[in-house]
Amino acid sequence: MIDRKRLEDIVREAGRIAYAMWPGAGGVPDVWEKSPNNPVSAADIAVDGFLKAELGKLLPAAGWLSEETADNPAARAGDLLWLVDPIDGTRDYIHGRGGWAVSVALINTRRPLMGILSAPARDEFWFAEAGRGATRNGIPLTASQRAKLPGARVPAQTLPPEDADLVMVDQPNSIALRIAMVAAGEADLLATLRWGYEWDIGAAALIAREAGAAVTDAFGQTLAYNKPDPRAFGVLVCAPAIHAAAVARLGPRAHRLA
Repeated sequence: MIDRKRLEDIVREAGRIAYAMWPGAGGVPDVWEKSPNNPVSAADIAVDGFLKAELGKLLPAAGWLSEETADNPAARAGDLLWLVDPIDGTRDYIHGRGGWAVSVALINTRRPLMGILSAPARDEFWFAEAGRGATRNGIPLTASQRAKLPGARVPAQTLPPEDADLVMVDQPNSIALRIAMVAAGEADLLATLRWGYEWDIGAAALIAREAGAAVTDAFGQTLAYNKPDPRAFGVLVCAPAIHAAAVARLGPRAHRLA
């Protein structure tokens, strides 16, 4: 159905465009705020435009939903959809830190078919295809196999007192890369308790699932994509054996906050 090599080449090139403008590589991106405390850069717009053009040529039948493009529900009425965050982790990006990635997912009938992350500042390229596993730099991934929730490694900078039995590890700004850490066995649990957008998680959620992680929303329900409202409350990605315990712990908080 799709030329995988061409798809990979397109996403790699998007990563190179972003990298060339990244302060960590000597770039000086133009930065402004879309809304208070919601930064965007010229690199976001450049990558978004490149991906929209090239992915549109690769698969003309697919619709388009991106963080940096005004939503057009009529243009995503079919079964196929490109789901894109041109630079996930913009705060790390604009401050010259490496915790950012280009995120691209292909959705088919509300389920991710392919998921790709290009993180050139970390020399990482992640790829997953539904039913065919996930890789980082071509090496197959196996998700965390932790059996107990206490002691689970969580990408975080702080934890609430009720989670003091968890262990903090490095937290990139990109939610996609934090999800991918579970896919790579570098973290055991990633959870958010807030409203988020499909483009933040579509690619990484498939990578984690194909690596063997449990992937749901904060209530333990299956994630769906290309919904009329492209949001979900929270995401939970973890070792399968601790998923039930994580839902039991986080579910009541999610119900209070949603």
